[in-house]
Amino acid sequence: MARAISKRRTVIVTILAWTIGLLIFFPILWTVITSFKTEAEAIADPPSLFWFNWTLENYNVVNARSNYPLHFMNSVIISLGSTLIGLAIAVPAAWSMAFVPSKQTKNILMWMLSTKMLPSVGVLIPIYLISRNLGLLDSRIALVVILTLINLPIIVWMLYTYFKEIPIDILEAARMDGASLKSEILYILTPMALPGIASTMLLNIILAWNEAFWTLNLTAAKAAPLTAFIASYSSPEGLFYAKLSAASTMAIAPILIMGWFSQKQLVRGLTFGAVK
Repeated sequence: MARAISKRRTVIVTILAWTIGLLIFFPILWTVITSFKTEAEAIADPPSLFWFNWTLENYNVVNARSNYPLHFMNSVIISLGSTLIGLAIAVPAAWSMAFVPSKQTKNILMWMLSTKMLPSVGVLIPIYLISRNLGLLDSRIALVVILTLINLPIIVWMLYTYFKEIPIDILEAARMDGASLKSEILYILTPMALPGIASTMLLNIILAWNEAFWTLNLTAAKAAPLTAFIASYSSPEGLFYAKLSAASTMAIAPILIMGWFSQKQLVRGLTFGAVK
């Protein structure tokens, strides 16, 4: 009896999980399918899911109109740059908070997290003016710095949670053997927390890759990443749904592929201690 109930529960949970997964994935599937339609078919009512004249015209137009390789490289440089700098700052910070805590550690962590509650538009004008005065408008450097600071609270919080799962006795044993602070972080802590660090890195890359507010307000042409590339297909003349879908597909495809091949590391890292 208990086995039958457990089996029924497993079936229900599996069906529910697949249903939720398909609902989440459907907008992406619809975007990809729309990218192969003509503009007339994209706005047809009722819409057609598969039975239409498939075409690559939208991709040809997007490639001819835009410099996709430039936008792609900007996204790669900005995402990786902000992630690596953020990790270089967050790893020592999370180490000190996890293994050498003070009375104010929790308050500092809460303060860092509270900065994520500030609407971006609230600091747009001062950041825009600072970037303009420093000559950093439409530059990768400005976006790398801004995205590093924006995502730093999340990186520190995640790493702090991962590091708290590591027994401090291991680090104390290393210290007794004469390990320096640098050796402790690089050769003991980092390998043990590698799944957590990897998942944190992947999450930050995704957040930086998908950032649109700052990229649209601080870039024009030279440093515009793929989010600005997508927005360029929204014009005063109206939305070109098929071409917009083609541009969106080209923008999200690299990050989807990376997430697909990194899903094991991401799940392993999330179960390492970030989610309790």
